[in-house]
Amino acid sequence: MLRNKDILELKRRFKKEACTFTKLCGCYVDANKNKVVKLDETFLNLDDEEFYKYLEIAKKTLSGTIGNNLLELHFTKEEEESGSKQQYLLGLRESGLRNPELLEHLYDMIIEHYDYVGNYLILVFHDAYDIITKTNDDLKIDESEEVFQYILCAVCPVNLSKPGLGYREDEHRIGVRIQDWVVGVPDVGFLFPSFIERSSDIHTLTYYVRDAKDSHPDFIEAALGCDARRTATEEQNTFSGIVKTALAPIIEKSDEMLLDIQESLNDLAEEHDAEMEDLVLVEQEALTLTTDIIKDVLTKKEIPDAAVTMIQSQFTEEFSDRPPAVRNLVDEKALEKNQKAKKEIKLLEEVATLKQELKETKQENQEITQQIETLVNMETPVNSDGNEQWSEIFLRMKPDKAQRVKSQVIDGQRYLMIPVDETEHINLNGAAAEL
Repeated sequence: MLRNKDILELKRRFKKEACTFTKLCGCYVDANKNKVVKLDETFLNLDDEEFYKYLEIAKKTLSGTIGNNLLELHFTKEEEESGSKQQYLLGLRESGLRNPELLEHLYDMIIEHYDYVGNYLILVFHDAYDIITKTNDDLKIDESEEVFQYILCAVCPVNLSKPGLGYREDEHRIGVRIQDWVVGVPDVGFLFPSFIERSSDIHTLTYYVRDAKDSHPDFIEAALGCDARRTATEEQNTFSGIVKTALAPIIEKSDEMLLDIQESLNDLAEEHDAEMEDLVLVEQEALTLTTDIIKDVLTKKEIPDAAVTMIQSQFTEEFSDRPPAVRNLVDEKALEKNQKAKKEIKLLEEVATLKQELKETKQENQEITQQIETLVNMETPVNSDGNEQWSEIFLRMKPDKAQRVKSQVIDGQRYLMIPVDETEHINLNGAAAEL
């Protein structure tokens, strides 16, 4: 299995003091598929500026995420037989890029099957890496274990630089800048053979694609002789399309439902990863999606049976050869954005609730304060002798409420009957009271 540590081990050598590239060849192709110019260089003899620029291209051809930008591709059974593409690539590797006919065949093969409108540059690097033995704790031992001989191919678009103004030194003035044809970052590329667990695997090649939305499956099969494989992005887009097609006619907010489904799939993947960690496995196997998992997740979302069956059927048709990993179907950025939006909505609701509670508390305090001030500022009645006269009972209420107060004798005792609504607050001697 292709591992990050193997890719990084190779890329760490793509620098001035560690690089051992023996040869660099290439072919510049115009928009009409004509070979304009060819390269044939001893890599270590290049000028520093060119040396570093080509190294950047080599590094980029082994960059990105495994399973998305970097794919481990297997040759078909037919392409491992005599006279096959695998045998041809082995011959090209063994030649050290010193056989013009083999190089011409590579250029022709790419030109014929690489679907691109515009100019591009085909670059091929050759290297022989003397692999040093490592101990279990990754400490190096000064002893050769294997010589990994490989070729690295990159196909880079070549575009005109943007028009603009610049300093025309020959004319000593500001004028229109001369546009140049500039080599861009690789669009596709491959490493043959693959570097798997620090060793050569001639049955596979490592394929690079810049835009994970389009892996160029026709190019993979026709030019490289490998079984095409979707990137994680392509798997995600395909599965999302299946779900949305089935849900759109019956669910108004199908995009939101798709996100809910992805959240459930993400939870399943996290649970699986946790279980794998508990088992302390050396190589953790990713959870792959099955029709049973689909049915379980969609049923819990109360998706109609007809839609569930339709999704299962389309899924089986699209992914019968290689079921996708559950994590590949989860748009992490969309989920993160959705979770952030949910938190913001919840926070706004909590703020609104607190504001309402604060408003009600403030209003209640104001009423209590007004009642206390009324009691404090009220003039005390006096009798005919000039002494203060207090009533045993003092009531204060709105006029419409006062009209509803009645007197009634119960068991020989007179009572004041005051109707009280459930929403009304009662204040007794300046303090809130409950009945």
